[in-house]
Amino acid sequence: MLNLRSWLKSPLGLAVTLATVFAPLAASAHPHVFADARLELTIAPDGTVEKLAHIWRFDDVFSSTVLMEFDKNGDLQLDKNELIDLGHVINSSIAEFKYFQTVLADGKDVKMARPNDLAADFSDNHLMIVFTSKPEKPLKLEPGHKVSFGVYDPTFYTAIDYVSDNELVVKGLPAGCKSEVIRPNPDEALAQNQGTLTEAFFNDPAGTDMSKIFATRLEIDCEKKG
Repeated sequence: MLNLRSWLKSPLGLAVTLATVFAPLAASAHPHVFADARLELTIAPDGTVEKLAHIWRFDDVFSSTVLMEFDKNGDLQLDKNELIDLGHVINSSIAEFKYFQTVLADGKDVKMARPNDLAADFSDNHLMIVFTSKPEKPLKLEPGHKVSFGVYDPTFYTAIDYVSDNELVVKGLPAGCKSEVIRPNPDEALAQNQGTLTEAFFNDPAGTDMSKIFATRLEIDCEKKG
């Protein structure tokens, strides 16, 4: 029987479980776990990114597997303590993958603080993961700059999908800034970035991060004044 605790705590297991849940599918990838995602971005009145609120809703099969593994008393549901246990396991597992977040400012990675409120729950027999995050250092939306926010599994094992563009929400968008949901075509993205990807792979085969290229993302572009 699958030991989900060990599975989630291993790099491969983590990729297989939660990674498969949140990524647009590359042409040759074969995900094993699926989830619908929602992202709500809140921006403070001064243009500083206040928080990212994530909601992940897992597929039937994965949800059932998790339920069987963490249902200690065999009552076919997870009580408060069992959900807390599950949340801790998932939290520690996906931390090394940056919680599958892809946040870029003018194309450069933005380091995110570790969430302190990740929680697991079940709704209509589906596993739900909810958490909020924010940049480790203040990130301000400024004229002439572009910032993007997305969720993606760089191992291609998890299929993260925003069912509609309405699942990527901006609250408090500053005047002069516009938001757009970008859904890259995998084949086109590969063709356009082939040279960069080849160089990155040979420099660091294990560390090549495709998320910047393939991730469905919420992009905010602020007009340059003057």
